Amino acid sequence: MLTTIRNAFKIKDIRNRLLFTLAMMVVIRFGCQLPVPGVNREYFAQWFASQTGDTFNFFDAFTGGSFMNMSIFALNITPYITSSIIMQLLTIAIPKLEEMQKDGEEGRKKIATITRYVTVGLALIESAAMAIGFGRSGLLQSDAVVLDYIVVILALTAGTAFIMWIGERITEHGVGNGISIVLTINIISSIPQDFKALYDQFVKSAETITLSVISAVVIIAIVIGMIVLVILLNGGVRKIPVQYAKKIQGHKTYGGNTSNIPLKINTAGVIPIIFASSLMQFPIVICQLVGYQGTGFWGEVLKGLNSNNWCNPDIPVYSIGLLVYVLLVIFFAYFYTSITFNPMEISNNIKRQGGFIPGIRPGKPTTEYLTGILNYVIFIGAIGLIIVAVLPFFFNGMFGASVSFGGTSLIIIVSVILETIKQVESRMLVRNYKGFLNA
Repeated sequence: MLTTIRNAFKIKDIRNRLLFTLAMMVVIRFGCQLPVPGVNREYFAQWFASQTGDTFNFFDAFTGGSFMNMSIFALNITPYITSSIIMQLLTIAIPKLEEMQKDGEEGRKKIATITRYVTVGLALIESAAMAIGFGRSGLLQSDAVVLDYIVVILALTAGTAFIMWIGERITEHGVGNGISIVLTINIISSIPQDFKALYDQFVKSAETITLSVISAVVIIAIVIGMIVLVILLNGGVRKIPVQYAKKIQGHKTYGGNTSNIPLKINTAGVIPIIFASSLMQFPIVICQLVGYQGTGFWGEVLKGLNSNNWCNPDIPVYSIGLLVYVLLVIFFAYFYTSITFNPMEISNNIKRQGGFIPGIRPGKPTTEYLTGILNYVIFIGAIGLIIVAVLPFFFNGMFGASVSFGGTSLIIIVSVILETIKQVESRMLVRNYKGFLNA
């Protein structure tokens, strides 16, 4: 990887793209420190510290700490992520959007434009809810007028629009997917603080030097092991061979070649974890925003939904929530893949092109075969996701090792870094080919 980066900086075009990406990262981190005009940041920091669920910690990690700081990037890129997921689901449900997606580059540009408008709309709604909900509790001054609320709403909405624009500029003039780069740099920004917390809790506070060394080795081994598992999960592919029949037209023979259908082990990416976490934490967020503390049976239910109570040997009953979480991850893995990969459509395309899977008849048998393989692959990928997602909960419950970079964050970081490196290598390869041809 270091060799690739070193060679990339020797090529002017790629070097300029890398420097532009780095410059945009600096702008993002600078914007995460700029406060929204007129807000009481101390109040929000105290409110944030009093929350017991990990939903806001998860959200703060995705915004690079700007949510807790109540900066102009407090909403960050999260409205765009929500908008993209909504548009992806609507593309399946609305035929007109599905036609746009199949209409080549022009159709995708129209969907991208709609996604931008939806992003701004979501940012406007979320910023208004935050300004009104928190403003009356102390986020704004007691004598705040309507103009103060409008300023906060516009500042937060403009911050989201600006960071979305930065992401698109990185895609166009930098390297990698700009939105993914923005999300990754936000997550990475909180990792040094998390490692410092782990160091203070387990290494620095150890009674002996030997125990300190063992704690440090264990922490490093766990982190490296999770990264390796994420890399394997991200790169795992099940290839299904496809044979195309030979066709003779005149004196020429067409077809007869062999290709394959690559099925990624982790077909749904981090979507199942995000959906499951959001669904589990939604009741907790609503209760916290309305001030409901929860007593009796419903109070116990809320505690069971809180991931901070999972895997705690003192209160094992709350770990039932973890079981629900695991089932939700598996469900969403199958659900999301079912709307993005259609075995019947793939089977019809293979048959239309004169192809077949060796040993499987075209038509319905091919569809059933692809469905069986897909279900097996999804299950394996879901199990891998569960291992990566549950390990942080286990160490938090057993040892109190609370960190913001959970399984979701690691999957995002590793996949984005690998994809960006592949793009850099691809640009270098294209440049070398051009040089050879021009020579």
